[in-house]
Amino acid sequence: MKYLHSMIRVTDPAATVAFFELLGLREVRRIDNEKGRFTLIFMAAPGDEDAQVELTHNWDPERYDGGRNFGHLAYRVDNIYETCQRLMDGGVTINRPPRDGHMAFVRTPDNISIELLQDGQLPPAEPWASMPNEGVW
Repeated sequence: MKYLHSMIRVTDPAATVAFFELLGLREVRRIDNEKGRFTLIFMAAPGDEDAQVELTHNWDPERYDGGRNFGHLAYRVDNIYETCQRLMDGGVTINRPPRDGHMAFVRTPDNISIELLQDGQLPPAEPWASMPNEGVW
């Protein structure tokens, strides 16, 4: 397992990038998704590019109250199906199953989202391919 990033939602990307640059971080990549109407900006400290903060800007205005501006922690796993099975066997609910062989979401006992990412993509496999979402992830 490898730690990848933490995600926070932002309302003013330019101001937030400027803040993190003042802090000493630099932008390492940016993704604009017109279909999903969002921008992802990944920031990292020079020399520590593997530990990133993902700034998510949803183009349509939203109010982020109740801590909803903090998104999730992300970890790359060796085998997403085996990891999810181990978690399920331990009583953890898989909120967003790895139907695509690439991404899943679970929650901690305190309701913090954890994103699990497969390095690459495994072929779709049952029971994951047909498993419904268990709620907000």
